[in-house]
Amino acid sequence: MATEVRWDEFDKLHVVRKLKELVGKWWNVQLNFTDDKGFLRGVPEGRFFSPISKACQFITSDNKGFAGCVNTARTTTVGSRGMTKSKVSKCHAGFSTLSVPILVDKQYLGCVFGDGFILEETAGEQRILIRSYFEKNFPEKKHDIDDFVGSLPVLSTRDVDYLTQLIYLVIEEIVLVYKNLDTHKEKLAEMSAELGERYNFAQMVGKSAPMQHLYRMIERVCKSDATVLIQGENGTGKELIARALHYNSPRGSGKFLVTNCGAFNENLLESELFGHVKGSFTGAIANKKGLFEDAENGTLFLDEVGEMTMTMQVKLLRVLQDGSFTPVGSTQNKTANARILAATNRDLAKMVKEGTFREDLFYRLNVISLTVPPLRNRPEDIPMLIEHFLKTYAKHANQEKKTVSKDCLRFIMNFTWPGNVRQLENEIERLCVLAGSDAEISAEFLSPAVSQNRGVTAGPSGEGQSRLTSGINLKDAVEELEKSLIFEGLKRNRWNKSKLAKELGISRAGLIMKVEKYGLDKRG
Repeated sequence: MATEVRWDEFDKLHVVRKLKELVGKWWNVQLNFTDDKGFLRGVPEGRFFSPISKACQFITSDNKGFAGCVNTARTTTVGSRGMTKSKVSKCHAGFSTLSVPILVDKQYLGCVFGDGFILEETAGEQRILIRSYFEKNFPEKKHDIDDFVGSLPVLSTRDVDYLTQLIYLVIEEIVLVYKNLDTHKEKLAEMSAELGERYNFAQMVGKSAPMQHLYRMIERVCKSDATVLIQGENGTGKELIARALHYNSPRGSGKFLVTNCGAFNENLLESELFGHVKGSFTGAIANKKGLFEDAENGTLFLDEVGEMTMTMQVKLLRVLQDGSFTPVGSTQNKTANARILAATNRDLAKMVKEGTFREDLFYRLNVISLTVPPLRNRPEDIPMLIEHFLKTYAKHANQEKKTVSKDCLRFIMNFTWPGNVRQLENEIERLCVLAGSDAEISAEFLSPAVSQNRGVTAGPSGEGQSRLTSGINLKDAVEELEKSLIFEGLKRNRWNKSKLAKELGISRAGLIMKVEKYGLDKRG
């Protein structure tokens, strides 16, 4: 891979600034950089930047003189192609010039070009040439010629050798910096390509009609910057959809940041999104960027957006309307250039009617709506998902891929998967672990909920209904259902017991007792 030289950033490097400073101070010599075509780089608009000697200052202030300097730089640099060592030559006005090639893995990238001096060994000859140049081209300055010529720095052979060695040392630092940058850039490109492939919607699992419709919608909206609201039950893969939208968009090389709006209280969420300034609250020991600022030119995914308080909804609405926000404790407005994707498992339209979600924010978020279908509505995708999860497990465990027996597949197909794809993935991982070295997974390793077909089916109104098979006593059935509901609820709420207790309508202490009873306080 060819090294990319960022000439416009050269003067930002400490070694370059220090080199110019020392060379100017010690020898009164001006240094510039030229690319492989001989054009001056690393200086404003390709011009010589603040020549040091009076003679050079005067020459470059004149169009004709400046053109001669540029031509000398080009001729010297292009002539340096194939060089491995430095070279001293003369410019059009009789000055000495030093060119030191910049090589990376034998690739010629340009050179360091020093001029504005004369050699001690040829000083008399050069002064005559320079005086002649001024008399011919600038007769109006004949009274200043002696001053110009007398002010020129004179370098001995030893001085030139020392200057050359110094330049080589700096070139080594420059090459090292840019090699590291290229390696970093290459790694980022590889990671970006890998992520793009991983989250390419064309590679998503599922060929059912609902999923095909979803793919078509993603394809239509991924290239835009429009706000997208992703709706669906827990475990359906809303974040995967958001990542696919990001990595297949023009912002794909930018950051993809995620926050769960239901995991923070109002004050912490405000700081998380908008940042804060030092001293704005207890514990704010330094300024902190918020996600809106950190996701500049990228994508910010707001998960569980329906959990926001009304106050935070107002602040989010402002960002969506005009792109502005104010960090906590600050009076300075900032602007955000991040694409917003939001997700929720709640019915926002219903919440608007109930007055718990702002109508104006709903319409701002709902510019484009994508609904991820639950697994029970696309059973034909289950065999494909099983195959995908078996391959994934085999790859991570460095094992041969297992197969699922017909009986096991029948139980899986008959289950209604209230936890959706996430629950199915966990079940397949469980099966692979318990099957051990068996090449085929039998039904005996299925979890009780699946083997006894205790799932949730959609009723006429869309609400879940218990479906228990016969052959099990009432006490065991109730306990199994209670255990399943609590376990799924804990996963759904990220093990937030207070939130789940409120959802189930029981006390937090009562929930903790049941969690301990069923041994569910394990997140693995």
